Amino acid sequence: MPLTKSKFRQDCMQKTKYANKYNKFYKDYILNKKLLTLLKSTKRVNVLFYYPLENEADIRKTLQKMRKKHNVFLPFMEGKSFKMVPFRLPLKKKKFGIFEAGNTLRDIKKIDIAVVPVVGVDGNLQRVGFGKGMYDRFFEKLQKRPYTIFIQTELCYTKEKICDAYDVTGDIVITTKKDLKNRSNNKRI
Repeated sequence: MPLTKSKFRQDCMQKTKYANKYNKFYKDYILNKKLLTLLKSTKRVNVLFYYPLENEADIRKTLQKMRKKHNVFLPFMEGKSFKMVPFRLPLKKKKFGIFEAGNTLRDIKKIDIAVVPVVGVDGNLQRVGFGKGMYDRFFEKLQKRPYTIFIQTELCYTKEKICDAYDVTGDIVITTKKDLKNRSNNKRI
């Protein structure tokens, strides 16, 4: 029986559910260190981060440090997708338990780097997310594709190509133990 995207998502969520409980602080420390090292070399200024849920990699330390020198944005839910809003406090807990900054009238369409949580990735380094398609719809609206960094605590990867054409493709996947680079994209930060 061939591997399907929904089966792979289910397997990855099961794997990360138990892995996230073991040494979570240490794993988050490693991920923040790797991400900050990758982002420090950049001169680009517009970065989209996510604010972590309990089962995602906690990148808040990097988010706070990057905020000092760069324009940092967070997703703000709108219907079946989201828009970017500047990261500013206080954050409010919204749908799905996601913390969001306040809404803005600014229509931000250009970012240089996107830091995106993933459940798993396939052979094309395409994202398998939580199944809502919000990042796919968001990336479709952007004028220019940003350098995309996928983050996950434990690598959940299949060599098979199970994603759809509209699924977001990453330039690099950062995990605690192993990083994967997309060889078909020659983009650099």
